[in-house]
Amino acid sequence: MSKNASTPFRTLWGWPIVLGLLTASGLATALISDTWGDWWSWLGLGVPVAVMAWFAWRPTHTATAGDDSSDADSTPS
Repeated sequence: MSKNASTPFRTLWGWPIVLGLLTASGLATALISDTWGDWWSWLGLGVPVAVMAWFAWRPTHTATAGDDSSDADSTPS
């Protein structure tokens, strides 16, 4: 098996797995540890939430001025 066989899997699932592991470690640390664990749990739970908020609220691509495909259906004949 070549090295490129895992590339599509890593491309699709790499970051979700990293965010899942970060969340799981943040949850476990919040339950088990104290002092430094409080800081790690805030980081481990805050980073995935911040990443999801960034991708949820970032501006999306809007139609350009030359793209009148949506206006073609609404014009009277």
